[in-house]
Amino acid sequence: MRLYLSSFRIGNRPEELLRLLGDGGRRTALIINADDYKDAEGRAASLKREMDELRSVGLDPFEVDLREYFGRPEALEEVLSGVDAVYVRGGSVFVLRRAFQRSGADEIIKRLLARDAIVYAGYSAGPCLLGPTLRGVEGEVDNPELVPEGYEDTTLDWDCLGILPYSIAPHFRSDHPESAEIDKLVEYYIEHHMPFVALRDGQAIVVDGDSTTVVG
Repeated sequence: MRLYLSSFRIGNRPEELLRLLGDGGRRTALIINADDYKDAEGRAASLKREMDELRSVGLDPFEVDLREYFGRPEALEEVLSGVDAVYVRGGSVFVLRRAFQRSGADEIIKRLLARDAIVYAGYSAGPCLLGPTLRGVEGEVDNPELVPEGYEDTTLDWDCLGILPYSIAPHFRSDHPESAEIDKLVEYYIEHHMPFVALRDGQAIVVDGDSTTVVG
């Protein structure tokens, strides 16, 4: 399994992501559905910024909008099976969880990682989905009641993909608008004896097979 899980944006060590890809391709499915709560202009600005950044480090990104695959998991699996990396940006982790479940991305990505067919990368909400649960996030960092247009038929699963045995607390003690709320999230994890890794902006968790390191 290969993961590059950043606290914020590409992080300080994008070369680690390229190392995980090795001599293979650079085709990258970019998922920005965590920003589906924004208006069209704001979402488009997010997409452009992510595309520009990924291209700047040598990747070949294209957007995969999970809304187009709601109820069509077979079609989504066909697309994701043809890429080298899946990059999932931050935003609302609850909106992103709804999109993963409704499109089947959660089960598809678990299967692809089990076969070591892709690198999973991203930041903030993207990495948070790989842990055991979203409990502790509600009411502080994100709003679980947020249901954007087009999501009316979705449901919220508080369980995450369970690929990691710990939760991730991004933006910890960083110059980020959510850092103060993340302090409260970390307190929740400690009080409830929940395993977690706190990341400062610039840092990333790199998983390469049996090896796990924090870089940046």
